[in-house]
Amino acid sequence: MLFKPDLNEKAKGLNKAAGEGVARVASGARRRTVSIAVWLLIIGGLCYLGWTYFKKTETATRTRPDLAIPVLAATPRIEDVPVYLDGVGTVRALNNVTIRAQVSGKLLSVNFKEGQDVKKGDVLAEIDPVIYQAQYDQAVAKKAQDEATLANARMDLVRYQQLATAKAGSAQQADTQKALVAQLEALVKSDQAVIDNAQATLGYTKIVAPLSGRAGLRQVDQGNIVQMSDATGVVVITQLQPIAIQFSLPQQQIFRVNAASAKGALTVDAFGNDGRTVVDTGRVTGIDNQVDQTTGTVKVKGEFPNANFQLWPGQFVNVRLKVQTLDKAIVVPTAAVQRGPAGTFVYVIGQNNIVSARPVTVTQQNETIAVIASGITVAEQVVTTGFANLSEGARVAISTDYQAPTPDLAPRKQQRPGGGDKGQRSERRDGQKEQGAAPQGGQQQTGGGAKAPQ
Repeated sequence: MLFKPDLNEKAKGLNKAAGEGVARVASGARRRTVSIAVWLLIIGGLCYLGWTYFKKTETATRTRPDLAIPVLAATPRIEDVPVYLDGVGTVRALNNVTIRAQVSGKLLSVNFKEGQDVKKGDVLAEIDPVIYQAQYDQAVAKKAQDEATLANARMDLVRYQQLATAKAGSAQQADTQKALVAQLEALVKSDQAVIDNAQATLGYTKIVAPLSGRAGLRQVDQGNIVQMSDATGVVVITQLQPIAIQFSLPQQQIFRVNAASAKGALTVDAFGNDGRTVVDTGRVTGIDNQVDQTTGTVKVKGEFPNANFQLWPGQFVNVRLKVQTLDKAIVVPTAAVQRGPAGTFVYVIGQNNIVSARPVTVTQQNETIAVIASGITVAEQVVTTGFANLSEGARVAISTDYQAPTPDLAPRKQQRPGGGDKGQRSERRDGQKEQGAAPQGGQQQTGGGAKAPQ
């Protein structure tokens, strides 16, 4: 008889084995979770201790009175500081003349080049003078005819007056001849006026420069018929030396400018394209008599020598007008002046190199210097650099070998991700090529490696 195992007992055994496996897996998972948690607590505690340590170190560094903070310092000095008013102006030609023909005719010649400097009295162009020369000759001939008639009338007048005196002729005839002489004299004067007019008209056939300046682009070519009514004219002459700049100042500065102008001529500086270099210095020649209500500014005109043609008509320039000079003012570097909720102040270095914040009154300042009206003296020192860790009562150490960081003018080569080894290989290859160019006796690059000399 064969033995048959009980199916229920077999199922119970399988269930028991499965339960023991699940229990073992759960127990391992709990152990791993506890281990991870413990390690996280340890790492967090170490991080907290490190942060606390560095925080205490930083606080101690800031609060320890015996630890000096490196700074740069400067001593106030006394200078005569000019006071300027800044503005934006437009360069204008001092004189701008459109040369037009004063008589009509054919343009025979043009005697200038475009962009040429011309002088007053130079003949710029010539118009055909034939007609006007004929009119002049006709007027001269008419005068000569009338002068001959006048001479004959004067001789007759002398005869008639002698006959009238000797009672051989009538006095009426003598008086009539006298009136005829006066009439002919007036006719000769009229002829002279006609000659003068004809001579002036003939002179207009030569177009002459009325002032010294620079000729612009030619508006008409040789051979054309020019008219007195031509709007464009022949050429435009612009006077560049001297030259003018017209700029505007706020209406609040009118009183200040007028007061300074009453004491003497005001100087004006014109800056170049960089806004810093003074290219020319001139003087104020006029102030407008009214304020522009649309902008609230007043126009001021200055005249400049423009010796090297630094200024050009139509150019926009920055200008500054000197209105005053502060005599014996206390001056400090602009970097020393700080601003806080209570206003401007400076850090003054006292005894034992202890700094204190002191309020000051700033009269004016620019990019480099600040004029101090009150608050410090020339016997004190002020901090100019190193304000990051500076506070009231801190101890400082005045540095003497400070060097400003130099900017990196050539940006560093950026390596592409994953291409670092390739870039290094390229650099090594370039270096080996440079070594290969050395004189004989050194290593030379052959193929992919370095070969020692034989």
